Amino acid sequence: MNRKTILSACLLTLSTMGAFAQDIPQSQVPAVVVNSFQQKFPKAKGVDWELKAGLYEAEFETGLFGTDHEVWIQSNGKIVRHKEALAKNDLPKAVMAKMKRDFPGYRIEDVKRISEEQKITYAFEVKSRTEEWKLVVDPNGNVLAKRRD
Repeated sequence: MNRKTILSACLLTLSTMGAFAQDIPQSQVPAVVVNSFQQKFPKAKGVDWELKAGLYEAEFETGLFGTDHEVWIQSNGKIVRHKEALAKNDLPKAVMAKMKRDFPGYRIEDVKRISEEQKITYAFEVKSRTEEWKLVVDPNGNVLAKRRD
């Protein structure tokens, strides 16, 4: 009985997630949004569009090795958020120095650079043998958010 309850809860969760985000073909995305996207990311490949809370979200890849991106665009074509996967070595030197000092012996994984308006932050995980943390830091390495994973 317990397995059925858990399975039902999982299915209900997955079905309600679809109510908040809806995959849409590019032909249903307003031209101003597509044009803004194509101007900013002319080399985008494998673009998938979703409509979430009134914003158009495009997930795509760029570059030879397929760097992952997510961008949120208003219906007027204004890009409000851009999230890009990065290699650990692409973090600013100040961030790396602060992480080595504040999290000695931890490894850094799943690095993302997030641009919103004129603000840039970095989100990533730091892991040791016994602990994992999800962090959001500013370009100087100051921790803005920290959550045990």
